[in-house]
Amino acid sequence: MSNCRFSDAIRILSADAVEKAKSGHPGMPMGMAEIGSVLWLKHLQHNPNNPKFTNRDRFILSNGHGSMLLYSLLHLTGYDVTIDDLKNFRQLGSKTPGHPEYGYTDGVETTTGPLGQGLANAVGMAIAEKMLAQEFNRPGLDIVDHYTYVFVGDGCLMEGISHEVCSLAGTMGLDKLIVLYDDNGISIDGEVEGWFSENVAKRFEAYNWQVVGPINGHDRSEIDQAIIKAKAEQKRPSIIICKTQIGKGSPNKVGLEESHGSPLGEAEIELVRKELDWEHQAFHVPEQIYQGADCKKSGKELEDNWNKLFADYKDKHPELAAEFIRRIQHKLPQNFAQIIKDGIKLVNDKKETIATRKASQNAIEFFAKHLPELCGGSADLTGSNLTRWSTAKISNEENNFTGNYISYGVREFGMSAILNGIYLHGGLKPFGGTFLMFSEYARNALRMASLMKIAPIFVYTHDSIGLGEDGPTHQAVEQTATLRLIPNMHVWRPCDTLETLVAWGHALSQDKTPSSLIFSRQNLKFIERDETTQANIAKGGYILRSNSKKPEVVIIATGSEVELALGAFESLVATGKQVQLVSMPSTSVFDKQEATYKQQVIPNNAKIIAIEAGVTDIWHKYVGINGLVIGLDRFGESAPAKDLFNHFGFTPEKILERINQFLG
Repeated sequence: MSNCRFSDAIRILSADAVEKAKSGHPGMPMGMAEIGSVLWLKHLQHNPNNPKFTNRDRFILSNGHGSMLLYSLLHLTGYDVTIDDLKNFRQLGSKTPGHPEYGYTDGVETTTGPLGQGLANAVGMAIAEKMLAQEFNRPGLDIVDHYTYVFVGDGCLMEGISHEVCSLAGTMGLDKLIVLYDDNGISIDGEVEGWFSENVAKRFEAYNWQVVGPINGHDRSEIDQAIIKAKAEQKRPSIIICKTQIGKGSPNKVGLEESHGSPLGEAEIELVRKELDWEHQAFHVPEQIYQGADCKKSGKELEDNWNKLFADYKDKHPELAAEFIRRIQHKLPQNFAQIIKDGIKLVNDKKETIATRKASQNAIEFFAKHLPELCGGSADLTGSNLTRWSTAKISNEENNFTGNYISYGVREFGMSAILNGIYLHGGLKPFGGTFLMFSEYARNALRMASLMKIAPIFVYTHDSIGLGEDGPTHQAVEQTATLRLIPNMHVWRPCDTLETLVAWGHALSQDKTPSSLIFSRQNLKFIERDETTQANIAKGGYILRSNSKKPEVVIIATGSEVELALGAFESLVATGKQVQLVSMPSTSVFDKQEATYKQQVIPNNAKIIAIEAGVTDIWHKYVGINGLVIGLDRFGESAPAKDLFNHFGFTPEKILERINQFLG
């Protein structure tokens, strides 16, 4: 079987699947067919028998709209993607959704489609490979030794996130990151020279990348030599600029935007068959092509050789081997529940009144002693986010990857997507910090983490008007609420050191849910709790104080507002009211509790009040149409935090006044 016929099979399968679905993007798979065939058949370390083979090369299709390229490659090389799966392209419940989705299809390493983010995930994977290799490899026993390959198009490189992550990748010297750029000059609107005219080669040279090419992206020999050259580079990541024709093989739509995002049409596909001398009906591939493309045997040999290497490693370094297996599988230490209990005891013993961002740093310090896989970082706000702990060592100092902390620079979106990639690689538990306001820049990466059901941790400090003098541009009044709207995202806004420790323990315990941890700049008082109350913190919402089993008034609060609500609770109790005070550090987690528990915490026959220094909309589902929400449905002002809380009515006296007015 010649690679030429393999490439043509990719073209035909892609065109046929898009035509049958009556939607999709045939142009990119047809244009990158040779690039895909050379990489997958000659260079990619992979095993179709075990798509999760530990030391496999990672392949990321960042230009994920061309998903039929990946599905064709998976099908032809022996993965569990059948012809019927290709026929079900873009159909409900299929293994071949419109864009590659992690967890649905063997061989898909990450969900791609929002352009540039696959590239960012790949940077994270390359970072993880470097850090794990430094930590676990021993002389003659390189158990972590693989490349990360990425396909990108013009759209990926136009997206701003590509600048953020490629700049960092060059600075960090990620030499095992290899990007193949489909330089076809076409996007949906036509020829890109009118809106994308920069010199990509010089741009990446400025990032400290090796630039290979431009090469002819349809010449298999040139592609092969370019990949060999990229793999030989030992100090920099590489980008291979591949000049291609979008829709190659289509006589009337080659090189045109018409082939980008629409089916070619039955008549044009027949012309493609003639152009490629392909005499077979739709979805039929000759057996000799399958035989020549099947990578199961070579994949098995590859993994068998690694298993022998790892057996030797395990014999010589048994403790390291056990630790490596635990971490690569995202497993926590068996005693992690006890570790959390020990942390709770320490916090209760100290009873500190500190900002929850400082309480967060203390929690990180504690958990880092038990979780060597912890990999932290900040988007240029380490001293404000307090994300660095005493034994943390920066990994991107002089291209040294022996550390466990990454200085991401002012790259909030890039950092968040890189965290996704680090987590997807396995072996590390990543978190990264910035101000809560700048979760806005990172929003789509957070959504992708939730969509993929992975569990990186996003740390956000300087919540709400408590930020103070930096003013409304930096005061996050709506961000906590909008983070709560992301499906499968756990959002925590703790009120003191104990809730902070529990929030961190909960976040670290997840393996299918990302967490957003939101912390204050200002000091918050430690609140005493009995053992039952402490245990209920992990349920997201719980009764902090109550003087009645049938309260007439329920007050719900989060974060810094719990302290204010506690003052109101005590005042109301003093007047003879039957009152229940609920701390709600995580609405996301509370909403998952059993109905009987939720009814106990927020009985529906009481008058319900919610207090949070942010937008009010989300709280109406708890207080009902007749309840009261004390919040902030406007932007803040520039002033010291104390003055702002007074100005906007967030003092014990003003809160109590509002409540009394409501109660009549």
